Amino acid sequence: MEGTTFDDMIPKSLSDQRNVPYWKRAKQVKPPDSIESVGWVRPKVFFLCRENGDRPFVLESGKELKDVVIEYETYGVLNPDKSNAILITHALSGDAHVAGWDSTANEHYRAWRLKGPGWWDNLVGPGQPFDTNRFFIICANVIGSCYGSTGPASPNPDDGGRPYGQKFPSVTVGDWVKTQVALIDHFGIKQLYAVVGGSLGGQQALEWAIGYPERVGKCIMLASGAKLPTQGLGFNHVATVTIRCDQAFRNGFIYSDRREPNTLLELERQNDASLPDLRYYEIANRHLRSLHTARMLAHITYLSASGMESKFGRRLQKAKSSMIEGKSANDHDVELSVHGYLTHQGESFVERFDANSYLLIANAMDQYEVQQKWGDGDLTKAVSRIKAEMMVVSFTSDWLYPSAESHSIVTALLQNHHPVTSIDVTSNCGHDAFLVEEEKVALIIRSFLMTPAPARLSEKGFSTEGGAK
Repeated sequence: MEGTTFDDMIPKSLSDQRNVPYWKRAKQVKPPDSIESVGWVRPKVFFLCRENGDRPFVLESGKELKDVVIEYETYGVLNPDKSNAILITHALSGDAHVAGWDSTANEHYRAWRLKGPGWWDNLVGPGQPFDTNRFFIICANVIGSCYGSTGPASPNPDDGGRPYGQKFPSVTVGDWVKTQVALIDHFGIKQLYAVVGGSLGGQQALEWAIGYPERVGKCIMLASGAKLPTQGLGFNHVATVTIRCDQAFRNGFIYSDRREPNTLLELERQNDASLPDLRYYEIANRHLRSLHTARMLAHITYLSASGMESKFGRRLQKAKSSMIEGKSANDHDVELSVHGYLTHQGESFVERFDANSYLLIANAMDQYEVQQKWGDGDLTKAVSRIKAEMMVVSFTSDWLYPSAESHSIVTALLQNHHPVTSIDVTSNCGHDAFLVEEEKVALIIRSFLMTPAPARLSEKGFSTEGGAK
């Protein structure tokens, strides 16, 4: 319809909230017994390779990992012809816990998961955009992270079982996708119904569509791009230098001699005694000031100027003590609310993340550049390999991956005469909009996933038979 905007398409029940600041909107938290929730979930592990016989996993750098385990979660049921699988890929500090309530949070020492469900819980479940009555949803934690997959806190078989730390080799977006391909192969899935990701997850989705064009039916990128813009590279550099220059970081030797129990792996070893001991080492210093500072800096890039002004302005609040920042507070102390917010974000982050993992993943984010990897510097050439039905979603106030980065991908696809759905969502939530603007994102994703795959994909060699049941 001529003159129709995206906001005009939003149902009145949702559009009534358009002028309500996002932090004042009532966020729905589904209890585990909700009919729209996937309920209590338990992460799983996939042994990609092991030291006692399997061939090592070869990274794009040429270096090898002998023991590789991938933590992942699934929701829904894989149908008989295995045509209803959707892979969700996570961002820098994300994990495989997309939806539901983690029933292993206590035994895996992940206390933060007791506070709420997975990071995209309101989009995944029965009747939700990622409808688990229809689709089989998969999400895997990337290697190099600290949420169950092999990373810097894992034992290094070439160093007497001591933690890798800074000896863990550099990883790339391509390496992550390669591990995901192995997991998909493990399920016997030949073609994914869709791959979906936001931010760094969006770049993984793009890598899937380019690197494995025959295996992707639909690809959704949100708040992402073919590369991280120079401004983002600068912010990442400041954050990583802050960590490396911290004396408490000790060049990555931040682990104690005690290992954290991992019930998932121990149960697997009970069934197969030949499996290596892959438990994580405990991080000795959970209050690394540099990681706290890096997270505060990064979080500013996830917001927007207008959003921060509206949410905080120069409002004051009662000050809170901060062990990391070395400050105490009494009943008479006040602080700017924006200061308190960033302090909270930093403190909660260091309780759950590993500084070595932060350096690895930030570096992979910096180095990814589609046009150089796949197109000899030409983005149009790079995306010419894509056969999937594409949707590229940007957000107007995102200054980490500005809308122009998404538009460059759209333009390159159109130059290849490849149809693409492009949506630039009006929002003042900044880069985090793909997580915060749940109503808008839900409408977009539901509509795209439920649109029948057009015949043009068959003409390009992609089989549309089967579909989601």
